[in-house]
Amino acid sequence: MTRSIATTPFDDQKPGTSGLRKKVRVFQQPGYAKNFIQSVFDVLDGFAGQTLVLGGDGRFLNREVIQTAIRMAAANGFGRVLVGSGGILSTPAASNVIRKYGAFGGLILSASHNPGGPDEDFGIKYNISNGGPAPEKVTDAVYARSKVIDRYLTVDVPDVDLDRLGSTQVGDMTIEVIDPVEDYAALMEELFDFGAIRSLIAGGFRLSFDAMHAVTGPYAHEILERRLGAPEGTVVNGTPLPDFGGHHPDPNAVHAAELFARMFGADAPDFGAASDGDGDRNLIVGRNIFVTPSDSLAVLAANMGLAPGYAGGLTGIARSMPTSGAADRVARALNVPLFETPTGWKFFGNLLDAGLATICGEESAGTGSNHVREKDGLWAVLLWLNILAVRRESVAAIMADHWARYGRNYYARHDYEGVESDAADRLMSELRGGLDSLVGQSFGSSIVAATDDFEYTDPVDGSVSRAQGVRILFETGSRIVFRLSGTGTSGATLRVYLERFEGPQGVLDYDVGTALEDLVEAADAIAGIRHHTGREQPTVIT
Repeated sequence: MTRSIATTPFDDQKPGTSGLRKKVRVFQQPGYAKNFIQSVFDVLDGFAGQTLVLGGDGRFLNREVIQTAIRMAAANGFGRVLVGSGGILSTPAASNVIRKYGAFGGLILSASHNPGGPDEDFGIKYNISNGGPAPEKVTDAVYARSKVIDRYLTVDVPDVDLDRLGSTQVGDMTIEVIDPVEDYAALMEELFDFGAIRSLIAGGFRLSFDAMHAVTGPYAHEILERRLGAPEGTVVNGTPLPDFGGHHPDPNAVHAAELFARMFGADAPDFGAASDGDGDRNLIVGRNIFVTPSDSLAVLAANMGLAPGYAGGLTGIARSMPTSGAADRVARALNVPLFETPTGWKFFGNLLDAGLATICGEESAGTGSNHVREKDGLWAVLLWLNILAVRRESVAAIMADHWARYGRNYYARHDYEGVESDAADRLMSELRGGLDSLVGQSFGSSIVAATDDFEYTDPVDGSVSRAQGVRILFETGSRIVFRLSGTGTSGATLRVYLERFEGPQGVLDYDVGTALEDLVEAADAIAGIRHHTGREQPTVIT
């Protein structure tokens, strides 16, 4: 029997670029998760009798909130819930399940690459029927509802056994516990030449995949080791844990240090990769070479026709504004459009649905295609393996060939994490206020050619997104971008993106840090980073 429970609003339930993320202790407040879930249901129309997908990355609180969401879905009138066994569904796998089974939408329980555990982070986001993150008009409506909500709906039933595949009933609603890997693995076999990759591995090609004790462990074990024949042990840290083994599941040089040491050490494998907490980000490392996410997007776009699922060619390439311009030159060479969007995968959804783009990418290690409506870490790894299987060259050789053909964007992102929010806001406010005065000024050997606060008009629906990041453009073609991230749970993260371009005839063997030294100094001089944050160095450089 449906029960209506009185509640009072919380004032901090505004979704960010990827849903609502807070500390576990915040979500454990009585009514907190229930208020947000009910706010989502309250702004949706037409879901009576429809299917809802549920799953998460296995972090602390995942199972408890799934049980809550099941009861609330039944009380609100959904007809069926598909939930991953053990409460597990990677974000791209959830997108695939939504699309494959014609679901109305889905709740994905994850804080992505943020750490997990009782004192760490948790998150909930809603994905719409195309499998992608809810657009701003939906998240804005959810936030507005959360500020006035006065009740939530639930039913009193025992917990569902999440570890047993099969169907059960919760009131009038059917619960189906599904294998979280099978549908996703089948899709990957449709897109990529598994035979060619198996042959590559059988010939002695060695790879190492670090699942970071996060959601992709079961997917990587099944696909890389069982279906592609990589030796047992290829996948390390492959068991999802509620606290990710005490580590930070962000695939970068700092948090995947063991993988980097392996790939830059003696007798390194040929190829290394990692994915993050919920499986939507990727890290690509060759023997003695790190491939930046921006370069990876460009290389994948230039070569993805080598995979059977993309043999028909690309309709377009999309990248987030902070991502380097490396993919732009590939788009020109392929004579396809290049779309520059704000940060956040939801901005790619309209382009993919309209058939305007085939591959999309963000500098924050997210890459994906029109196969789902989320970025997809393991997909990017498999596309790299397909390319390597066809070209039979090393990662380093492929990168050298790419730079010789298209030029090289020396690129880095400097993150200042946990900055006091008021200080971060002051930095951005003063920066925006002084943009016009920067044009024509010299910083080192570079002269500012133009500045702006990036604004995006969606070419499909005409919606406008303003104030998406401050850009400083230099006459040399170099660029600095400043923006505050919306993916943290405490304080603010200032992200500074530094980019220097060298053409195909330029010097291609600079150390990245050396190549960007002048831009690092220019960024501090322009924005007063040390003054506002009190930091001498960024927390993380990627």
